[in-house]
Amino acid sequence: MKFCFTLFLFFGFLNAHAQPIPALTDSLRLTRRQADSLFLSNNLLLLAERFRVEAAEARISQAKLFDNPSVGVELSTYNSQTNRVFDVGGQGQKIVTVSQLLYTAGKRNKRIALASEAARLTQFELLDLLRGLRFELRSRFYAIYFQQRTLARFDQQLGILQTTVDAYEKEYARNNVSLRELVRLKALLFQIGNDRTEILLQLADDQRSIRTLLGVEQPIQPLVFEETLGRYQLPNIPDDSLRSLALRNRPDLLATESLTQQAKLNLDLQRALARPDLRLGGTYDQAGSYVPSYLGISVMADIPLANRNQGGIAAARAQISYQQRIQQQKVVQISNDVATSLQKVREVDSRLRSIESGFTGQFDLLNQGVIASFRKGNITLLEFVDLIESYNQSIRELNRLKADRVGAYEELNYLTGENLFQ
Repeated sequence: MKFCFTLFLFFGFLNAHAQPIPALTDSLRLTRRQADSLFLSNNLLLLAERFRVEAAEARISQAKLFDNPSVGVELSTYNSQTNRVFDVGGQGQKIVTVSQLLYTAGKRNKRIALASEAARLTQFELLDLLRGLRFELRSRFYAIYFQQRTLARFDQQLGILQTTVDAYEKEYARNNVSLRELVRLKALLFQIGNDRTEILLQLADDQRSIRTLLGVEQPIQPLVFEETLGRYQLPNIPDDSLRSLALRNRPDLLATESLTQQAKLNLDLQRALARPDLRLGGTYDQAGSYVPSYLGISVMADIPLANRNQGGIAAARAQISYQQRIQQQKVVQISNDVATSLQKVREVDSRLRSIESGFTGQFDLLNQGVIASFRKGNITLLEFVDLIESYNQSIRELNRLKADRVGAYEELNYLTGENLFQ
């Protein structure tokens, strides 16, 4: 009886090993490229950020506009000599003034330059948001793929073990198997069920995140091919070149550089604001001046005695120093980020190669040895159950390591600001 159960469990296990991953009901099957394309068209955060870019460009257009002229009219409300109300005719009185503000010291051009640099900043912020969301999308995509691979193994083995436990309970009731063997099988079934639940909870979180990123409601079924995973290889360039690439491409660094440039442009503007502007005007006075129909021009300007914008200039200088230190800190951070990411990639690559070349092959040899041992009756069912337990844990850790490997390469993409692995 025990020998029959053992063979049933073992061949069921081999069948589980060979079956494909089941597809989710009503799932959206996507390759990574399709997921990237759907993400670019559907992600609401990216769509919202584009409106910020449009708003910043509109502020450039606004900065280019000239101030409108001012027009003033003064009318005679009552003529005491003629007893006429609103006497504005040929014998009455009215005054018309027109004035135009003229900026000095290039204030208008400086405001345009500052608005243009602010628009560049919003573009860098959009690229940085895109970089971060794409990293999360791809990490979740491959995490889901390898979680589903692990779940497929667990689901198949749970079905086999449940059938075996049911059969053992019947045989235990007939006193054909011991309670120790039955409890051991139930404990294994319970443990695999708990492991499956843990993976399902993580999978649910990843599915929620990736559906939000893609702007869809269906579960995602990743379609991953070996040639796709094979693209994740370190490029044949020196580490310093990768760091230089990150320093050229990282949008968050470009954003800090833009903030530094804005601080410098603001200092130029604050200095210009210390220079008084001019207001040119013209006046027509019908009957209130020393001659009838008086025409005159006027020029007005503030006298910079107490207020020469000292505080604004000092604050702008301090802001430049602040942004320069932030920019220097960002350069140091990026260099360290890339170096650490390269270390992670090499470590996980080395670890996975050593496992795939030795560990997986040893398991195949062990499975072949188990068949011969079963036929000779040299191995018990509980020993075989221990093998399944070890194999399940190994499969879970191997798939997690494969997901970590892809995640490490995608992190290198993220930290260099370049799509190195198409």
